[in-house]
Amino acid sequence: MSVSPLTSPTSAPSQAELLDFLRRAAADAELIASLPLDPEGRTWLRLEGPGGSEAWLIGWPPGTGTGWHDHADSVGAFLTASGELHENSLAARLPTDGWRTLELTGDVDRERRLGTGQGRAFGQHHVHEVFNGSPDRHAVSVHAYYPPLPRIRRYSRTGQVLRLEQVERPEDWQ
Repeated sequence: MSVSPLTSPTSAPSQAELLDFLRRAAADAELIASLPLDPEGRTWLRLEGPGGSEAWLIGWPPGTGTGWHDHADSVGAFLTASGELHENSLAARLPTDGWRTLELTGDVDRERRLGTGQGRAFGQHHVHEVFNGSPDRHAVSVHAYYPPLPRIRRYSRTGQVLRLEQVERPEDWQ
């Protein structure tokens, strides 16, 4: 990849630095064109992120998404390079461990639409789902996490009930 990191390998990148990296990566037409797009499933390329962060270029066919998940102890950011992505998130700090089912209270739901060039950063334990709601157009996005993802917790949600379904570790993604 031709996008160069801004931070030194010994300093943790800030959320602003992660977003700046994502903007530069999304503007790299050659990089975006290098991502193979599959009509049925998401595709991805691993990138070298700033300051030792983990970064990914992801292709989203119409109607695909992540389901509810978090990134454990990592802070992160993502930016839509083309198309539009939707994000549903919870505006609540959840307990980090020791629970399987949680009843959500009140007004915790947040919705965002992120068109081409739009992105956002988030802190540790941010619970969200991201999806391409288009019926006929791929979306492409760039993501970065620091520290590199130690695990991803996947959830199911029915109404106000959130259930921990699975914990994935990096070795599960190889």
